Amino acid sequence: MSSRRAILGLPVLALAGCGFHPMYGNNPRAVATARGLESVRVGLIPERNGQLLRRRLEERLGATGLPQYDLRVGLGYGIEQQGFRSDGSPSRVRITATAQWYLYDTNVPPRLVATGTDRAFDAYNIPENQFFAADASRQAAERRLVDQLAEDIVRRLAVRFESGPPQAG
Repeated sequence: MSSRRAILGLPVLALAGCGFHPMYGNNPRAVATARGLESVRVGLIPERNGQLLRRRLEERLGATGLPQYDLRVGLGYGIEQQGFRSDGSPSRVRITATAQWYLYDTNVPPRLVATGTDRAFDAYNIPENQFFAADASRQAAERRLVDQLAEDIVRRLAVRFESGPPQAG
């Protein structure tokens, strides 16, 4: 078992020589990144999926103390019917979720220090004559999209904070 762990650790050791280091951990850059993420306050995002996205972002950011940054997110959805039954009713739906985000510092007036757009895609089937199954499938797809967007946004913020506190550019 220990030889197995050693083999799994070899890629990480090989990357260490080229300057690779984990985003999270006990090194000073990782600590600065974590502190930077904790200093972000997430603004209100309208509608139910916006509320879910805000909650996921707050969970991942771990906001504590006095915020130094405000994250403002706009969330939009596009729906595309992909499959059809012989009677023309849809049998499969694809959802595209797009989050445009803006990171401002808390100065007066606030200055834009980072921005980005993240997209996630998912699809679900619509069973024939089973409204509740279709509704449950749609809600599950939307939850997966929200989770993916939150993960992508926090990852991009972490990369931004890793190089030092974001400055207005």
